[in-house]
Amino acid sequence: MTQTAPDGPQAVPVDDRTAHAAGEEQFASLDPRTGEVLAHHPVHSADDVAEAVRAARPAAAWWRDLGFAGRTPLLTAWRKLLLARLDELLALISAETGKSADDARIELVLLIDHLHWATRNAGRVLGKRRVATGVLLANHSATVEYKPYGVVGVIGPWNYPAFTPMGSITHALAAGNAVVFKPSEYTPGVGRFLADTFAEVVPGRPVFQVVTGFGETGAALCRSGVDKLAFTGSTATGRRVMAACAETLTPVLVECGGKDAVVIAEDADLRAAAEAVVFGGFTNAGQTCAGVERVYVADAVADEFTALVTARAARLRPGGDPDADLGPITMPSQVEIVRSHVRDALERGGRAVVGGVESVRPPFVEPVVLLDVPEDSAAVADETFGPVLVINRVADADEGVRRANASRYALGAAVFSRSRGDELAGKMRAGMVSVNSVLAFAGIPSLPFGGSGDSGFGRVHGEDGLREFAAPQSVARKRFGAPLNPSSYDRGSRTLRHVVRLVRLLHGR
Repeated sequence: MTQTAPDGPQAVPVDDRTAHAAGEEQFASLDPRTGEVLAHHPVHSADDVAEAVRAARPAAAWWRDLGFAGRTPLLTAWRKLLLARLDELLALISAETGKSADDARIELVLLIDHLHWATRNAGRVLGKRRVATGVLLANHSATVEYKPYGVVGVIGPWNYPAFTPMGSITHALAAGNAVVFKPSEYTPGVGRFLADTFAEVVPGRPVFQVVTGFGETGAALCRSGVDKLAFTGSTATGRRVMAACAETLTPVLVECGGKDAVVIAEDADLRAAAEAVVFGGFTNAGQTCAGVERVYVADAVADEFTALVTARAARLRPGGDPDADLGPITMPSQVEIVRSHVRDALERGGRAVVGGVESVRPPFVEPVVLLDVPEDSAAVADETFGPVLVINRVADADEGVRRANASRYALGAAVFSRSRGDELAGKMRAGMVSVNSVLAFAGIPSLPFGGSGDSGFGRVHGEDGLREFAAPQSVARKRFGAPLNPSSYDRGSRTLRHVVRLVRLLHGR
């Protein structure tokens, strides 16, 4: 299975970063801003991955048996340790991805908040609870609880190398599972940091391990016999992950890319909408699966809205310094994808009001704002994953919703309207919608995150995210004998007639 860069559409081949040291194959982690080698990491083989999963088995049983009460103080201690070393992790994220210091700060603030939520709520969401039995089995009591799977594999992306995989890791750990994590080959140091800090809190038990390498290492994790696998990445690689996991009927959670749209209604607060759209489109240099890539604005306000976006976007500048508005494109091969989308849009009649093809200056891409781009062009239909914003004029908000929903992706969306926000949000084909904001759903720990269509399936975050990493177990307990017992061959000849009569009485109205 070829590893495709998570949240980006291009395959990442094993490149010339590999080397051999003391008989072990290694690869270099690079700073995309400078090409500087940051560190070397092992290329773990299929045998290495299998050994990590084997080692996790007894650790998973120990971690499960701690129960929610035993795990909570350890996860709390891990959160406090991450907070104490936040500046160190921030610098590492910026070095491996090139993102600005502020973009890294946003990522880490969200990580801490979600870890806290999962730790605090796991027992309430997953613990044993009584459920009603109904009249037919009133002589029974019933409970349901959620048991951890055992060992969960996680394959993470490079664009948010801490926050995104931790959406799976923290919920899997809080549910009582052990985790084997394969970070992106572009950000192995971040994955190593997360596992090492956890080991400081839980020493001597391989509850959370990291394996590093390229696509072959990820494929090995899919086939390693983990009890569930959570993947974040491109749609193409998501399909290959599912195929590999299908060989062993390993259940999967697949969070793939997006082509998220924003609809601007006639009664929108245009200044607030422009500010939000510019942030949603250009934060992290556009390398956000749920970032804004398409905007549909009602004709009546299109000129004013476009002018506001243009003025804001034109002020943004990429660079390698910590205070830059945008960092570089982390994955070198993605630069050409961005360039080709812009070129195709312009050749097919679109107009650039900010930037253009000349904005692509590897490893950086300056902000690009395109208008009137055909709906079947690559810049509208395919995930660009760079700082490119397409604004298309529509007759009204309802047409904007129809165009937004025509995509094969269905991850996130946003609507701006003073009077129709909830109505329009309800019509959007998306797993998550923000009303009069962008990306708010990602920052609320109690909200599930995920999509459908080419954006994948399953959810991280919130109660649904916790339940993704635990299997329900239902238990029915007989408390006393029943006057009508159809579940016996010793039943009387009239028993089932009485039961049918009772059901008609109860449910036939």
